[in-house]
Amino acid sequence: MSETTMKLTQEQQAILDGEKGETLAKVMETLVRYGQLFGAESMVPVTSQYNHLVTSFGLKALGPVYELMDKLIAEGAASKQQFSADPRPVDKNVPSSFLQNFVFQNFMYTRQDFYEEQLSKLGLMDQDAFTCACYLDQVGNTPREGDVLSWSESSAVVYANSVLGARCNRNSGIIDLMGSVVGYVPYFGLLTDEGRKATWIVEVKTTKKPEAQLLGSAIGMKVMEDVPYIVGLDQWLGTLDDAAKTYLKDFGAATASNGAVGLYHVEGITPEAVRLGRELVAEGAQTYVIDDEELQRVYDGYPVVWKNKSAKPKLCFMGCPHMSLEQLTTWTQRVEQGLKEAGNKKVVIPTVFTAAPAVIKEFEATPYGERLKRTGVVLSYICPLMYMNNPLSGKMPVITSSNKLRTYTTARYYTDDEILDQITKGGN
Repeated sequence: MSETTMKLTQEQQAILDGEKGETLAKVMETLVRYGQLFGAESMVPVTSQYNHLVTSFGLKALGPVYELMDKLIAEGAASKQQFSADPRPVDKNVPSSFLQNFVFQNFMYTRQDFYEEQLSKLGLMDQDAFTCACYLDQVGNTPREGDVLSWSESSAVVYANSVLGARCNRNSGIIDLMGSVVGYVPYFGLLTDEGRKATWIVEVKTTKKPEAQLLGSAIGMKVMEDVPYIVGLDQWLGTLDDAAKTYLKDFGAATASNGAVGLYHVEGITPEAVRLGRELVAEGAQTYVIDDEELQRVYDGYPVVWKNKSAKPKLCFMGCPHMSLEQLTTWTQRVEQGLKEAGNKKVVIPTVFTAAPAVIKEFEATPYGERLKRTGVVLSYICPLMYMNNPLSGKMPVITSSNKLRTYTTARYYTDDEILDQITKGGN
């Protein structure tokens, strides 16, 4: 494909024409064709320091991906950026049966070691860079406002667009990798000023601070892939401090998984909303009012897909997306207090908190690390979703306060307060 209707620079055309090798030419051709499907008329440079890759798991079915990576490595066409990647799929410290482990090792993630070696050769930041929350300070992949990204992972994309003010479309893992390899992405959608305009005004009129995951779920299911401008949430968040960023991390993940939101604006909080305000709202925007009753309606609508709906939970997962340092500290205190009130020394349901390796290291260097360990909670770097994709895991009665995990697996959703009661006191 040497000719295209897209306006390419001299360098971009040269890559397309094969002047930098056949493999890079095919990569550029794929990106051009992809962009044309969405009406893109040009390509723009990727300006962020790092990329983020969603495919972090060594499934045998990813054979074509491994072949592509081998070609890129062989031709010296490693990514123009170093990158972080989504969490590893397994951790021996996470509770699992002999049969579950057998399936993980012999049928599911059989090429994990090989794939991680490929990632290292292609440009992985470091061995601590496996996390869905790559934007946290401890990980070091935090784009600046206005940076153009080539990222996948829906929860990371919506955070980067919304909380950081960077620019990225919701791409697949392979498109994301290709954009990073050639250093260009098609210019359309959320990369454009027009594409970042809100077509929904969401009015939050709750009587208390809404559960982040529940509010995000409600908005995601209502607006789907559109951009919402959220009014009234600032009274509960105050300023964009660490606590607010943590709230928006979980909120955004729910909007992206329960819908397909790639960008939201929070009046008075997120950078573009602070700078531009209601200028971000497109003409003819629809309105969605969320009060206590609406949140309850959404919560009551969640299906319970357990075979035995009254089963006692066998496992609890917290951290999808990965927990922040602020969350680990806060939840350590909450679990300690809950256990004290219940007269228990350790959690009564096997519980796993997941976080980025770098976050875990910093947390364990504080007194809270040992305190959490004493509660019986397991701290792990894995992806709970990848754990739950095991057919045997899917049959377990697992609970979570993550709407992303609820959406994609058989895990049952509870609010944070309900989770705390479950793991410290028991009950259903």
